[in-house]
Amino acid sequence: MWVVALRSLFTWAKRNGLIFRNPTSRIKVGQYEYAVLQPLVPDQVDRSVAAATTPATRLILAFAAVHAARVAQIASLMLDDIDLGNGRLTIAGRVRPLDDLTRKLLLDWLEHRRRRWPNTANLHLLINNQTATKTSRASNHWISAAMRGQDATLERLRVDRQLEEALTHGPDPLHLAEVFGLDEKTAMRYADSARQLLMTSPGEPPGGTVREAE
Repeated sequence: MWVVALRSLFTWAKRNGLIFRNPTSRIKVGQYEYAVLQPLVPDQVDRSVAAATTPATRLILAFAAVHAARVAQIASLMLDDIDLGNGRLTIAGRVRPLDDLTRKLLLDWLEHRRRRWPNTANLHLLINNQTATKTSRASNHWISAAMRGQDATLERLRVDRQLEEALTHGPDPLHLAEVFGLDEKTAMRYADSARQLLMTSPGEPPGGTVREAE
């Protein structure tokens, strides 16, 4: 990692005319070895579920934990992305089947939304007091607020959902790419982590700790 830092520093210095040549340009940087992604434990998830006390936060949690949606993707969802009649929802351009839990939480939120802001012109699915009088989406800060400080943040829940898919259906990167729209490198990382976790003996903790994944 020190080579990467030095390379960035010398690149900046050369760009600003402080040096004439970058002495790190010929140094090879080895491939970064990612730690094995670790699943959340039930207590961590339970605490986040308990923290979701409103129709909006319960739906937000489901989008992350069930559909592996990013915070910005959740904030950007439009009413037209929800197709209750055909049991589908569209997240970041990808059509996904609508499970029973998410459907129930959607209906609860839509009823709350209708009663709370009956005359809003905002077509985003998730709105609040600030955005109900506008047409802009809610902020990432508002979307993630309820899970802030929890071990199972929205990002950790999203990662856990994708890892769970790899553990349940087998470490197949092609399957993961198809289900979640992951790029090849990210799908391989989830598949590799799942493979190592599945090979770990019961009671023996796999190496590494969870890190942010795509």
